[in-house]
Amino acid sequence: MSKSSDGRIVWNHSTHLDGLIPILEKLVLYEGVRTITPAVLSRSRSHIPKMKLKISVPIRGGFKLIARQGKSVQEVFIITDLTRSELEDAIAEII
Repeated sequence: MSKSSDGRIVWNHSTHLDGLIPILEKLVLYEGVRTITPAVLSRSRSHIPKMKLKISVPIRGGFKLIARQGKSVQEVFIITDLTRSELEDAIAEII
């Protein structure tokens, strides 16, 4: 996958999952990734010790991802031209 710096991260929340922003800063460099928006931060019952980023559902123009670490969960919206499998490969390469 080629990398460029056309994408951007939208900073509309003051709180983010620990360790999420460095991952998103790497992901936004991928060609085809236009906008990344970290969204709702919430708590879950289960505990995930290591950062996990999973594609949840397709949205218009991209995908919704779920980031999890510890008992925290955060939605992340990505506007991209990448296919689901290309995005999964990019995430796997970064994490």
